[in-house]
Amino acid sequence: MSQKSKPISRKSFLTTLFWAGAMLPFLQYCKQKTKTILLKITGTNDVLGHQLWAKDFPKPSDEIKTKFLIVGSGISGLSACRYFKKNNENDFLLVEMENHLGGNASNGENKFSKFPLGAHYLPIPNKEDPDLIDFLKDCNIYLGDDENGLPILDDEQLTFPKEERLFFKNEWQNDLVPQNGISVKTKKEFERFFKLMDEFRLKKDNTGKYWFDIPISKSSDAAKDLDKMTFWDWLVRHHFKSTELLWLMDYSCKDDYGLGMKYVSAWAGIHYFSGRKNNWATNRHDQVFTWPEGNARLAKHLSKFVEGKNLSQHLVYDVNWNEENVEVFVFDNQAKISKKISAEKVLFATPQFVNQYIFKDRKLKNFNYVPWLLATLTLKNEFGGGEELAWDNVIFGTEGLGYINDQHQNLNQIVGEKVITYYRSFSSDDCKKARKKLYHLKDEALKKLVLDDLKVAHPEIEDFIIDIRFHKLGHGMIAPVPDFIFGKEKKLAQQNIDGKIFFAHTDLSGISIFEEAFHQGRHAAKEMFK
Repeated sequence: MSQKSKPISRKSFLTTLFWAGAMLPFLQYCKQKTKTILLKITGTNDVLGHQLWAKDFPKPSDEIKTKFLIVGSGISGLSACRYFKKNNENDFLLVEMENHLGGNASNGENKFSKFPLGAHYLPIPNKEDPDLIDFLKDCNIYLGDDENGLPILDDEQLTFPKEERLFFKNEWQNDLVPQNGISVKTKKEFERFFKLMDEFRLKKDNTGKYWFDIPISKSSDAAKDLDKMTFWDWLVRHHFKSTELLWLMDYSCKDDYGLGMKYVSAWAGIHYFSGRKNNWATNRHDQVFTWPEGNARLAKHLSKFVEGKNLSQHLVYDVNWNEENVEVFVFDNQAKISKKISAEKVLFATPQFVNQYIFKDRKLKNFNYVPWLLATLTLKNEFGGGEELAWDNVIFGTEGLGYINDQHQNLNQIVGEKVITYYRSFSSDDCKKARKKLYHLKDEALKKLVLDDLKVAHPEIEDFIIDIRFHKLGHGMIAPVPDFIFGKEKKLAQQNIDGKIFFAHTDLSGISIFEEAFHQGRHAAKEMFK
């Protein structure tokens, strides 16, 4: 979500996509009049991934040599490969457990639309981020500057009107900040809160560093004490009490972090609103970059740098190293054989909950990964009646985070069936327990979970549903709980091993957004060159 004086949403995610629910076959589709709905559950390759626990793999029967090895093809891994290519280094290899590249920046598709299976948008970057801006130029998203020095951006890759709406007090209103029908006292609370966020947005330490910046590594530690309390405690201390404001705070934290305001740190809660400076495309700050397939579009741009240099369905299960090289052992799930890959240096662009099974001394306790559920619904074209769907549609007071209109960017607005994707994080003080709950939910229970939320705004939605695809993300994103952003555990996990093994992932920044993944990979690749 773009952080500004009022939020503009949307579910930024991670880049950790591992181990979710098992595939279930399609149920036989019946005619709509019977109200039978086609249901499907998908997830990541948890069967292969969970073999890490047992490590029952055959002995290596093949050997590969490379200078640099990258493990994991999420945005961090792909960004590292781009850095290598941009710096004329071609001796590298990428391995990936899944049968596709992109990690959490992945997508599905039906005959009506593409749709995201994770992260689905990118806010306009700060002007102090030339590396990301350069990437946007690579992608033909940033097309140069106009006569006033403002960036020219591809309009077709920006959100169209209407960007967002909120179902509040039984009607839809523009914007996600509750407005219609709120008290004068509540309105004044909102004004006071956003004034504080404006101050935090511009705040710098005596060295010129922003208190809150993107990537987080550029942020000053001047406000690190805010990392020791919850956002809820901070709000209470500052006498924010209104139901509407507290709902927005909770929604916002779930939106970017998976956990609500009672579980994330105050530093993270404030960063949500203050990290983005709105100082580059100042005439565009109410928009974000988005595509029907979500951030899979960005992953596709990055994937061109690994053509002919990647092995999919290859699971890393062990690693050894000495002064000369690093030996990485992988299982080829297609050929059902193990291989040994020898490299000078290796980058693990994988989350720490995976790394702990590869490195015996890497048991980290304060890394909390929030489970998520996505549900993509195909609906009859009559859904919504005369009310135009926004890109982002949020329902006040529900457990979920609303839904996006996957066809929002469709230039030909004459479409048949509608396709929407609903997002829900399982906010809890026990992510492991919440994960187990999600894993055990079957199709009918998932259907009820989703529809109970959506029926608040669309009571008759069930009459329009053709099919629902549920996508489980067991470890959807890292959660910035208190004492994590500036904590010791994260700093330890960031350190390389003997200048041979390096690490990059959004869980090493503490916030699971595209920018953090991009910079994590780029920084690690740069360090490997030294």
